[in-house]
Amino acid sequence: MTGKTSEGVVASHGLTRDGALELLRQMWEIRMFEDRVYDLLGRNIIKGASHLYAGQEAVAVGAISALRDDDLITSTHRGHGHCHARGVSLVVSDEERQDHYNRMMAELCGRETGYCRGRGGSMHIADVERGNLGATGIVGGNIPVATGAGIAQQQHDSDRVVLCFFGDGATSTGNFHESLNLAGLWRLPVVYIIENNLYGMSVPLSSAAALTALSERAGAYNMPGEVVDGMDVLEVRAAVRRAVERARAGDGPSLIECRTYRWYGHSRSDPRAYRTREEEAEWKSRDPIPNFSAWLTENAIVPQDEIEALETRCEQAIESATEFALTSPLPSPDEVEADVYAPSIWTSDDYTTEKRLRDLCGEENAEVRTILYRDALQEALREEMERDERVFVMGEDVGLYGGAYGATKGLFDSFGPGRVMDTPISEATIGGSAVGAAMAGCRPVAEIMYVDFTPLAMDQIANQGAKNRYMFGGKTTVPMVIRTEGGAGRCIAAHHSQSLEALWTHFPGIHVVMPATPFDAKGLLKAAIRDDNPVMFIEHKMLYGLKGPVPEEEYLIPFGVADIKRSGDDVTVVTWSRMVHRALEAADRLAAEGISIEVIDLRTLKPLDMETIASSVKRTGRIVGVTEACRTGSFLSEISARVSEELFDYLDAPVVRVAAADVPVPMSESLEDAAIPGIESVIAGIREVLR
Repeated sequence: MTGKTSEGVVASHGLTRDGALELLRQMWEIRMFEDRVYDLLGRNIIKGASHLYAGQEAVAVGAISALRDDDLITSTHRGHGHCHARGVSLVVSDEERQDHYNRMMAELCGRETGYCRGRGGSMHIADVERGNLGATGIVGGNIPVATGAGIAQQQHDSDRVVLCFFGDGATSTGNFHESLNLAGLWRLPVVYIIENNLYGMSVPLSSAAALTALSERAGAYNMPGEVVDGMDVLEVRAAVRRAVERARAGDGPSLIECRTYRWYGHSRSDPRAYRTREEEAEWKSRDPIPNFSAWLTENAIVPQDEIEALETRCEQAIESATEFALTSPLPSPDEVEADVYAPSIWTSDDYTTEKRLRDLCGEENAEVRTILYRDALQEALREEMERDERVFVMGEDVGLYGGAYGATKGLFDSFGPGRVMDTPISEATIGGSAVGAAMAGCRPVAEIMYVDFTPLAMDQIANQGAKNRYMFGGKTTVPMVIRTEGGAGRCIAAHHSQSLEALWTHFPGIHVVMPATPFDAKGLLKAAIRDDNPVMFIEHKMLYGLKGPVPEEEYLIPFGVADIKRSGDDVTVVTWSRMVHRALEAADRLAAEGISIEVIDLRTLKPLDMETIASSVKRTGRIVGVTEACRTGSFLSEISARVSEELFDYLDAPVVRVAAADVPVPMSESLEDAAIPGIESVIAGIREVLR
């Protein structure tokens, strides 16, 4: 830092004297907070992993000082500094400031009074209500989320900006490259900030990246990139101010690489054997706090005694925060399941209307039109987009092409490229952008072309979307839909034919929907779009051309309501998606032998309508589950366990599972037919349970 006249230099950074002193105060608060956390970790008072921010204070404080109060940030696992700087930049009194320290320390100590009520802890600290969309324990996991929050600003026609903080290690991840590509392509208002502290964990940057300047990667994504001294709070502030102004003006994203250094190791247990004493000493000579303090005094901006008094107040505040945290209650074990899901939106009228229309469509009624399954999906999307401007569609080939199976046909012509958005082939960023856009006020419907590809987005959908509400103390909602399709039948082999619904039912916080008819497809998709939780909406590729009755009047199908597609007394068959139709055909054939089969279509696997299953099994005494998924680990295993646990006394025979062979789906038609349950397999399963 150069030492020109005090007022002139401070004013050149858009600061007043008090503003400059505030930057110092925030850096001291972060340093003292982190030193205290290090001590509490060493005494096992703070549990679990914690990645300290000490040494990097100038980045968070300088960058966030360039924001407006309504701007947003996303953070990483080394995120205490970001959370502190964002939160304290919004306080208006000393009491609010102390409350901010208190809630941060309480969260790290796992207390009910913490920002996330002890659910997130150090790596997942968030203050969503004030624009901090949260930290993530997954390296680079927040980058698609920030990108999605940027999409939301475009959808809202807002000039708000998103800051996205991450370490140098994240620049080697697919999330980084996919997100920056999308942001550059769509000119999103996101400022990506690399906190380059030279080590990913213990691996030096020289062993992880071919480039010496990570910011040079910006050129590949049509955005400016620059390197700044991350130990200089004013240099960071100046660079971020330029980038924020650029984003706010609609000129797109920027990449800023802040060269900095962490005082402690990757975590408390890290002995730092990969760093030399000389290297550490060299970086500590550039400590942003004493250097900025000296600059303030040398240029007669703030006298030394005022700085010393400030340090004392900061120390006292952190002491008070520690006392507050350690005397706060731990969360009640009785609330361990609270806030996994947002509250139900269904009303009694929804249930009544759906049941009336379901019964109407179950009859032969010439007054009810019949349409294709794909058209039912398209109608649902169109109606919800017309009803709610927050709804938009994004994914691969959803625009002019109309979707791989025609489910978005015509929407591009009606709503344009701003709301029907063709994306690059970037499953992780499609999923993560949906998360960020949902948290920032939109209701995205993101298509991932095949369910086989959803594992490419698993971190974003499962670790961010499904868990954020719970991790952040119930203070956010993530109303997003992932539309995809699965199943066999077209001889397109193992990478395009799987049934992976069981995978998605395993993650708390996400609903799983699998409609079997056009009626169900429309009502469930409309419900999914209105639901305040992430929804994995899995269609079947062999059902898009299926015709069925769909009323023209408005209706939703509440989640967790199975449909008895056929009533019977001898055997209960529980299934979903395409296997519903094979079960119904099997039931028709067995009826000729006097065997009465009840076919239950679950419609939603999560939430599961166990009540309808139980009522049926209590009458029939026998149950067969049918799935197109591989037998081992399929959702039928969950149903079998629940039936055994809850209905054992009503069973007259063991549960029978009819499932696909434990093989990758083969291409050849004869082999595919052998691998996937057909009508004869369903009949054989029913005969087995009747023995």
